[in-house]
Amino acid sequence: MSDFKLNLLKPIAFFDLETTGTNVGSDRIIDISVLKVDVSNQRQNKTWRVNPGIPIPEVSTKVHGITNEMVKDCPPFKFVAYEISTFLENCDLAGYNSNKFDVPLLVEEFMRAEVDFDLHNRKLIDVQNLFHLMEPRSLVAAYKFYCGKDHVGAHDAAADVEATYEVFCSQLERYKDVEQEDQKGNLFKPVRNDMQVISDLTTRTRNVDLAGRVVYNDKGEEIFNFGKYKDKPVKEVFKNDPGYYGWMMQGDFPAYTKKVITRLRLEMRQQT
Repeated sequence: MSDFKLNLLKPIAFFDLETTGTNVGSDRIIDISVLKVDVSNQRQNKTWRVNPGIPIPEVSTKVHGITNEMVKDCPPFKFVAYEISTFLENCDLAGYNSNKFDVPLLVEEFMRAEVDFDLHNRKLIDVQNLFHLMEPRSLVAAYKFYCGKDHVGAHDAAADVEATYEVFCSQLERYKDVEQEDQKGNLFKPVRNDMQVISDLTTRTRNVDLAGRVVYNDKGEEIFNFGKYKDKPVKEVFKNDPGYYGWMMQGDFPAYTKKVITRLRLEMRQQT
């Protein structure tokens, strides 16, 4: 990789998870690897392996190679949650498919461990979204395309997070002068070495919760994004159908989604 430097106003943490599966609400972290880059572009790596507390399905082991035997003596996530949270303190977060999966699952684990991991004032950068925006492909192909190398060790958290960092730096170099046309026919350069610009560019949804069950509409109102009340304002639904809140709280929804609807329900009550 070249000596390209990220233009940072605060540290950024590239991270990757290996997990028991792909359900944000019920699956657990097995490996978390973090590459933290400070404002002077100095890098620091840390990896934690944890016991997920639930069996690792064989289908997941076939993806990342981690067995139940390999984690039986590892600490549970709650024992290292504070250490991880401290390492990520004041960092923006970046990853590959991270906005859809890694960030929501990490927040779920912190909530189960009763560690207050606040996402406010953190920029979330999804390298996959930028990649798909400019050159639709997978991480292995992205690494080959941008870095000119084969990605040895795919589905190993440390190898994946290193590859993600290298791909991101190469993307910023490659596209810094590439113009695109907006809806009005004006040319502009969408990619800049600016984490706010990249965060805005790669954040494709207007989620209120991380799982996208609640989103903002064009008026800035929180609305449901699923089920029989899809596109209906959350506060209006809770007012007209109070039992719906209880149904969601008892359902298999992520803890962070439940936290969001609880806040909205409280706001609704205070307004009436």
